[in-house]
This record gives sequence, structure tokens and C-alpha cells, in this order.
Amino acid sequence: MYTVIGKPMTRAFRVIWTLEELGQPYDLNTAAPHSPDIVAVNPSGKVPALVEDGEVITDSTAIITYLADKHGALTAPAGTLARAKQDAVTHQILDEIDAVLWTAARHSFALPEEQRVPAIKDSLRWEFERNIARLEARLTGPYLMGDAFTIADIICVHCLNWAYGAKFPVESRALLDYSKTVRSRDAFQRTAALAK
Repeated sequence: MYTVIGKPMTRAFRVIWTLEELGQPYDLNTAAPHSPDIVAVNPSGKVPALVEDGEVITDSTAIITYLADKHGALTAPAGTLARAKQDAVTHQILDEIDAVLWTAARHSFALPEEQRVPAIKDSLRWEFERNIARLEARLTGPYLMGDAFTIADIICVHCLNWAYGAKFPVESRALLDYSKTVRSRDAFQRTAALAK
């Protein structure tokens, strides 16, 4: 059985959601970042971590990629053009959406107060809006990969929810409709209930 370490309102949400989509059982340890439980398996103190048979995997994208590959779902097969395209959009989201939101969060609460630069958020909002427009241009179907729901959608919708909470507005009607469709999935609803 899998053990997920991390509070559901962190990037651990992505791992829990993936396990719910896959129908795989797991235990949840709601350890906070830098708490003893996470530092014991990840010296950086970052969540999430996945423990399987005593082995630890860190980084939400690495974890959900592993789970999707292992269970043969939520992903195109490795070594295919479809997978290369899926990986490209996944990395676009990580580089252009997740990274911008994380930089804003670091300058809001994660960094020591004397290291924060609140004025950076105006630049980040501009960058976020530009990058959201690029992401919208990739939408060709109900999901980022057309008709196939993949881990790219899990990362994307998690980021869109994060943006809402961080007051980074998403004004794209296409992305808002897409996000609403994805959030209606049963696995998302079960995961969201844990994050309350």
C-alpha cells in the first residue's frame, strides 16, 4: 500500500487525486512541510512524499508520473509521440504557471520576512496572464490532450485552483469551463473533501 505524506492543501493534493483516479488504496499522513515526519524521508522538508515498500519518492510530478506509468492509466505510454506531447504541456504548466505561483507564495509567506520582495507580485501577475493565454491556446478538446484525461490535467487544474486562492485571476472562459469540467470528476471531489 502507498503512504502519502503531506497536507492535502499542498501539492500532495495532486498525488491524492491521482491515487483516487487510479482507485488505489493509500494511507495519508497529513504532515506539514518541514515537520519531523517529512524531514525523516525528505531532508529538504518539502511535501509531498510517497512511500512504497520502504522506498521514498519526492516531488509531486515525479510521483504522479510514476503512479500513472505503473498503473497504465492517466498517461500516454512512454516512448510515444503522444507521451512527448503530454510531457511538453506538463513542463509548460510547471515552468509557466506553477513556478510563477510558487514564486508569489515564497514572497508572501515561505521566505524569511527580510528576504521577501512583495513588489515582485505585480510582475508575476503580468507573467501569469501571458502564460495563461499560451496555455489556453493548447486546449483542443475537453482535456489538455484532447479526449484523454491525463496527469497534465491534474497539475493544471491544481494550479488553476491555487491561482484562484492566491488572487491570480484566470479570465479565460475556455480555461474556466475546462477547470469546472475537470473539478466535477468524482476523484477530484473526494480529494477536495480531504482538503477542507
